Amino acid sequence: MLKKVLIANRGEIALRVVRACKELGVASVAVYSDADAHAPHVREADEAVRIGPPPSSESYLLGNEIIAVAKRVGADAIHPGYGFLSERDWFARAVREAGLVWIGPPAEAIAAVGSKTAARTLAVAHGVPVVPGTTEALRDASEASAIAKKYGFPVLLKAAAGGGGKGMRVVRAESEIAGALDAARREAKNAFGDDAVYVEKYIEGPRHVEIQVLGDSHGTMISLGERECSVQRRHQKMIEEAPSPAVSPELREKMGAAAVRFARAAGYTNAGTCEFLLARDGSFYFLEMNTRVQVEHPVTELVTGVDIVQWQIRVSSGEKLTIPPRIVPRGWAIECRITSEDAENGFLPSTGRISYLHVPGGPGVRWDAGVEAGSEVGLFYDPMLAKLIVWGATRAQAVERMHRALLELMIDGIETSREFHLRVMEDAEFRAGAIDIQWLERRLPSLLGAAPTDAEVRAAAIAAALIADAERAGRGASAAASGAGNDNAREDSPWAKVARAEGLRVL
Repeated sequence: MLKKVLIANRGEIALRVVRACKELGVASVAVYSDADAHAPHVREADEAVRIGPPPSSESYLLGNEIIAVAKRVGADAIHPGYGFLSERDWFARAVREAGLVWIGPPAEAIAAVGSKTAARTLAVAHGVPVVPGTTEALRDASEASAIAKKYGFPVLLKAAAGGGGKGMRVVRAESEIAGALDAARREAKNAFGDDAVYVEKYIEGPRHVEIQVLGDSHGTMISLGERECSVQRRHQKMIEEAPSPAVSPELREKMGAAAVRFARAAGYTNAGTCEFLLARDGSFYFLEMNTRVQVEHPVTELVTGVDIVQWQIRVSSGEKLTIPPRIVPRGWAIECRITSEDAENGFLPSTGRISYLHVPGGPGVRWDAGVEAGSEVGLFYDPMLAKLIVWGATRAQAVERMHRALLELMIDGIETSREFHLRVMEDAEFRAGAIDIQWLERRLPSLLGAAPTDAEVRAAAIAAALIADAERAGRGASAAASGAGNDNAREDSPWAKVARAEGLRVL
């Protein structure tokens, strides 16, 4: 077993790895930026080392500095968590060349599937179904147009090095191709430093279903079943569950076998996830492989009883997997990502100090968090504060349990996504499992309430202006004449005239 693990990450995933290390008897080392100096993962780790100022480019993305810290404190391994450096093959290779253990897949496997086009080529070569499309980057708009005509509109332009919906455009007509390709290339270049874009057939109304795989260095590779990740906003997952309400035991077997086949072809070990589109007719298509532990791994842990993070450490120590090759999911698990975003205001980020936090409890409730009461929430990092996960014997029970847990959750000081999640749990379509990757975008207006009409917006603006006029008049008048001053101000105000013209009464 490894003796000491440095965790090259922050927030809830860093604390998750610290806890896994403690249960395995492995020492843990946290690194932190100045913004995270008082974060829970820093306090709970056995050791903590400052890595730099708040910007991630000056702290959590400094791979060589992180490796130097690991060697200085005597760590024998680095766990990258997710995000930051977790899928950078150069970092995995540098860790290995420094004589340390990389808790993740080999650098060669990360490189083999890091490009979506390379991953598609590998999938095709090994009989894993992919969405019809190209495996090479597009040269120009005319080539894109010819391919689109071959497959039929709509088509999807996607950044080869992309993720999170960046560098992605749906094209429904030939006239849109040139503009969409230019826009996708610009966005891809800005986000990933690579403007390569490919095209594939756009599948209408699919689900996003992913398969968790786990492999050791002794030739064992298994599937831990699927997760349903279709509740997305702008290609960002918001709610995940396991199993999927659309996957039968037979389909689970087929998708799991395809994921295992792909992972073997990539020379994969450790934990990883193969993402698929699941069409309405039951056909499934490989999208990409995530070469790290996923944000949503807890739902798989709850329905399988497998501690994925502990197994990451154990197989990196050279242990053989002792998990049965065929696992049947037990019960149902749902995860809500609790973010510092104001859903009622276009999901704008919210910052400030968490003045009060009440964590839900009771049967089947799990809280994975990177914050606590007193934590300062800024704009330097991803807005995810915590993950609320529940388990139930059935999907219906899990939904009700999540609803109850969300009602118990209280976070004061900042705006969060709690209310949004509550409304999803109350939604009839979600409760019926009638979701796809476009579901939330269609449903969001009704979940958040109807937008105010133009007349309501004008009335609110006029009311605010009248109140301001009254306050100004009150400040300028003597105490004895303040009442008359306010009345005159309202009568004479240009805003009062506007209000009367709009049919509003000025009181």
